[in-house]
Amino acid sequence: MKNILKNNASQMVDRFRNLPIVEDTSGLALLEFAFTAPVMLLIGMAGMETANLAIAHLQVSQIAMLVADNASRARESIDEADIREIFTGADLTGDAIDFSPNARIILSNLESNGRSGSSSGQWIRWQRCYGGNTDFSSSYGEEGDGRYDSSLAAGIGPTGKKISATGSTAINFAEVIYDYKPLISDRFFGDTVIRYESAFVARERDDHAMKNASSIPNSQLWKCDVYATIDNPPS
Repeated sequence: MKNILKNNASQMVDRFRNLPIVEDTSGLALLEFAFTAPVMLLIGMAGMETANLAIAHLQVSQIAMLVADNASRARESIDEADIREIFTGADLTGDAIDFSPNARIILSNLESNGRSGSSSGQWIRWQRCYGGNTDFSSSYGEEGDGRYDSSLAAGIGPTGKKISATGSTAINFAEVIYDYKPLISDRFFGDTVIRYESAFVARERDDHAMKNASSIPNSQLWKCDVYATIDNPPS
């Protein structure tokens, strides 16, 4: 009985192997492509999104360094016209990632407050801002903070990495925050905010007060209560 069943099963297998549909492999490649295409497409999109995020990190980091460095290069004095030029450079640098409407730059000038005793510390003499994103503000203070007290005695910056100006020098400190806009979808990395900071000591400049030699109207200054871009400047 077992042999009969075995022989019948063997015959059925042989018949199945000889069927034309089994021998026909003309659509095999198409079938394999149909199974693998979604996976390969997903991997490809993830790779593109990862590369775009890396580029965004690089550009935001460069903008932070550019802003702080250029502000520190203004010799003798710094002017409101210099601020516009600095922010124009930031706008051009971040053009590929649609930076200006989705970001915020906070440029602060940090100095010793010149006081003694318990009031000795640092102060933010002036602060200028750029970008259309209203969700972000400085993490370390506003213009005028620390002028008459020691609230900024340790300086500004992340905990454990605060910096401060010495003597008659000044530090130009840039905070750059960018609300990342995905190339394909935010399902890969979610809502991502990129933040970088940079600081440079002002070079060959003894007078750190903000000048306005061109008499730019107050309403057109890049103050931090204004959310503007080079394409849509304060007015």
